[in-house]
Amino acid sequence: MHKPNTRQGIDWSRAQAFAHAEREAFIRNNPRSAALAERAQQHLLFGVPLHWMRDWGTPFALHVDHASGAQVTDVDGHTRVDFCLGDTGAMFGHSPEPVARALAAQASRGYTTMLASEDAAVVGEQLASRFGLPFWQFAMSATDANRYIVRWIRAATGRCKLLVFNGCYHGTIEDVFVDLVDGRPVQRDSLLGQVHNLLEHTVVVEFNNLPALEAALAGGDVACVLAEPVMTNIGMVLPAAGFWEQAQEMIRRHGALLVLDETHTISTGPGGYTGAHGLSPDALVLGKPVGGGVPCAVYGMSADLAERAMQAKHSAPPGHSGIGTTLTGNMLAMAAMRAALTEVMTSDAYDHMLALAGQLARGLEEMISRYRLPWCVTQVGARVEFQFTPTPPVNGSEADRILDGELEHILHLGLLNRGVMITPFHNMMLISPCTQAADVESLLGALDQVLRQITAPS
Repeated sequence: MHKPNTRQGIDWSRAQAFAHAEREAFIRNNPRSAALAERAQQHLLFGVPLHWMRDWGTPFALHVDHASGAQVTDVDGHTRVDFCLGDTGAMFGHSPEPVARALAAQASRGYTTMLASEDAAVVGEQLASRFGLPFWQFAMSATDANRYIVRWIRAATGRCKLLVFNGCYHGTIEDVFVDLVDGRPVQRDSLLGQVHNLLEHTVVVEFNNLPALEAALAGGDVACVLAEPVMTNIGMVLPAAGFWEQAQEMIRRHGALLVLDETHTISTGPGGYTGAHGLSPDALVLGKPVGGGVPCAVYGMSADLAERAMQAKHSAPPGHSGIGTTLTGNMLAMAAMRAALTEVMTSDAYDHMLALAGQLARGLEEMISRYRLPWCVTQVGARVEFQFTPTPPVNGSEADRILDGELEHILHLGLLNRGVMITPFHNMMLISPCTQAADVESLLGALDQVLRQITAPS
């Protein structure tokens, strides 16, 4: 009897045949997307507005006609249930009604003036109440927010070094593109056009490794630790029990500051992972979803850090600080954030999201068990992921080793062809306030159909 060639619990011969059929079906069913993809090739680099849009594993880029709530409709008229939600940018649904209303009202009252508005004061009050940090500033993206807070902290502390965890993601701030390879820090080869040596000012250790963190901080030259409270972009990596309690004490004892990037972990609750787990960062960053999908981001500071940052600014010579852009804090973004924080990111919305995320996680665990797959399910609030390992990874190196881009693309294409979208970069799914129980069942049903065709018959 022929023994199947298995990989991650999948019959690889069946999976490859399935992938070929799915690609053909995608080509056949999406002629308008194909035509637009061909047209875009003439003037858009890689044929898309952002080269990441080619990472879906489809034969050509899927083109969207419109998106609303938890659904996306493409130019060929197919409506899909969306669990990607703009990779968190639309975590609270596409075009949330309060945000759409606020944008419409602001549209005739000015977009940007480089002046403050009442909305800004309300947004500051909302952020301080949610996250416990009294002072806030704004940016156009989480990348910029991370870049700005690191600059403020370096100026405030007089220290140069940044510490990050291996496999981290904090947007495209250059300082964080350092990995551990065989235990040695290495500047990431994929970072295009980088001319400065990042290893001079960036320190990298494994997540959950307290002795390594202690050793890295002992030199007294680390300005801050920049971290997600849960690693998310390399696949979710949860903190070990007691990790953050000990890490916070260690960071402060060595005179460094802690910056928590909640851009993805805001899925945990209204106050993010920070609020849900009682963490006390010196600074906090939140991007993508804080304006309901409108480009904007925020970063907050403790009173002590804010005082030191303002003193650094007052002591500096006149001129550009290198922090902020002309469009930072524009009125359109402020109106969007005010609506999102007061009417969309509510406790009731999270109650709905967390309940459905639990339903999804349980359904995935049952399916993995039924197909006897060596996979696990990880959940961070409204964010759920299945990973190709029987036990969850404990650091970035472990998470990286279990990634299988080819298998992910096969699964994702199969789901797309069955009316469901999940995040293309790994196997992450988000529940929005608009997502319904029937949508979760649609995802589970579609995945069941895919697995039935690519696993070895029992």
